[in-house]
Amino acid sequence: MIVVSRTVTIPDNEFEITAIRAQGAGGQHVNKASTAIHLRFDIRASSLPESYKEALLAASHHLITSDGVIIIKAQEYRSQDLNREAALSRLVAVIQELTAVQKSRRATRPTRASKERRLSSKAQKSTVKSLRGKVRRPQE
Repeated sequence: MIVVSRTVTIPDNEFEITAIRAQGAGGQHVNKASTAIHLRFDIRASSLPESYKEALLAASHHLITSDGVIIIKAQEYRSQDLNREAALSRLVAVIQELTAVQKSRRATRPTRASKERRLSSKAQKSTVKSLRGKVRRPQE
């Protein structure tokens, strides 16, 4: 069982873990051992709360397919157990990231001092720029 939050858990039978051969360099070990992990998690068929399912299915994320399946491939480590742990932690991270409730923004007004600072810096820049023009000789 995977713990997503204090109230949400995912039973072990809701995700499918398959050991596959890792790709890339590594010599004989990579060619013989199936150390990479392929994890599939069907959002629609899961026991997640409806609010979680809606948030996950509405999100546009590269790990979520159009069918609503999260697919994670973990092959960072040479050990199958470490790759399994990495895949599960990435699954939890994706679910937590996409279901986090965004704090609503409270509109604030600028303070009087900040307005005065802004206006004085504008006036200073204006005088500096006006002094950059051509130098005119006084009329005789």
